[in-house]
Amino acid sequence: MLSFILRRLTLSCFLLFLISLISFFIMTLTPGSPYPWGEMNPKISPEVKAAFRKKFHLDRPLPEQYKLMISDLFTGKLRSMKDDLPVLQKILERLPATLALNITAIFLSLSFGTLLGIYGACHKDRWQDLLSSILVFCFIALPGFWISYLVVIALVKDVGIPFLGTHSYGIDFPNHLSLWLDRAWHIMLPALLLSLAGMATQSRYLRASLIEALQENYILTARAKGLSKTVILYQHALKNSLRSLITGAGMLLPGLISGAVIIESIFAYPGMGQLGYQAVLERDYPTLIALNFIVAALVLLGNLIADVLYAIVDPRVRLG
Repeated sequence: MLSFILRRLTLSCFLLFLISLISFFIMTLTPGSPYPWGEMNPKISPEVKAAFRKKFHLDRPLPEQYKLMISDLFTGKLRSMKDDLPVLQKILERLPATLALNITAIFLSLSFGTLLGIYGACHKDRWQDLLSSILVFCFIALPGFWISYLVVIALVKDVGIPFLGTHSYGIDFPNHLSLWLDRAWHIMLPALLLSLAGMATQSRYLRASLIEALQENYILTARAKGLSKTVILYQHALKNSLRSLITGAGMLLPGLISGAVIIESIFAYPGMGQLGYQAVLERDYPTLIALNFIVAALVLLGNLIADVLYAIVDPRVRLG
C-alpha cells in the first residue's frame, strides 16, 4: 500500500507542476495588459510604470516570471497587483468559506445521489425509475447558474428573506443557535444548487452498479438462502458497489470547484470562487496563479484520497 501511495503522490506532484505551468502561460499570453489603469494614463510617469513592472517581474522573460512567481508563492512573498496585499492572506481569509460550501455540497451529492441511485435500482424499468431518471437528467441538463437565478428571483419576490453572503447583516440574534441556523441557511442554499449535477451523476453511477451487482451469482445464492431484500441490497449488493461511489466522489470535487465560481458570484458568497472571478476581471496574475495552484492541489488531493480508498476497497488496483 505504501508503494502505491508513493506512486500516486509522485504522479500528483508532476501533474500539479504541469497544471501550474500551463495555466500560467495561458493567463500571461492572453491579449491585454495586467496594468490597464496605468498603460494609457498620461498622468502616470514612465518611471512609475517601470517600477510596477519590475515589482511584479513583468519586465522578465516568461519562463523567469513563472519561476519567480512560484518562488514567491512558496515563500509567502507573492502580492496582489490590485491592492498589494499578500495573496496567500487573501486566499486564506476565503478558504474556510469555500471549504464549508464544497464539503456541504459533497455531502448533499453523496447522500441524495445514493438514495436516488438505490431507489432507481430497486424500481428498475418501472414508472418510479422513469420518474427519477427524468428528474436526474433535468439536474444534469439544466445549467446551474440558470436554476440559481430562478431561485434568487423567487426568494426576492415571494419570500423576502436574506440569503446573500455567509450570514444576515443588521440582525441581532438572541442566541448562538439562531446565529448558527442563519449561517447554515446561507450555506445550504448555494450548496444544494451546487450539488445538483453531482447528485444526479452520482445516482446514475450507483444505479448502474447496483443493477449489475443484483444480477451476479452471489446475489442469486443469497436469494436462494432466503435472505430478505433489505439484507441482500444493503449488506451484499451495495457493499460491492462502493467502487462506483468512490469513483463518483473523486469526480465531484473538480466540478464543484469550477461551479463554485458562478454560484459564489450569484449569491455574493465570499469564497475563493468569487475572488478568482474578480481576479480574472482585473487581470491580477499573482492571485490567479496562486488560486489555480491551490485549487489544482485540492483537486489532486481529492483524487489521491479517492485512489487510496479505491485501493482499500479493491486490492487488485494497487497490485496493478
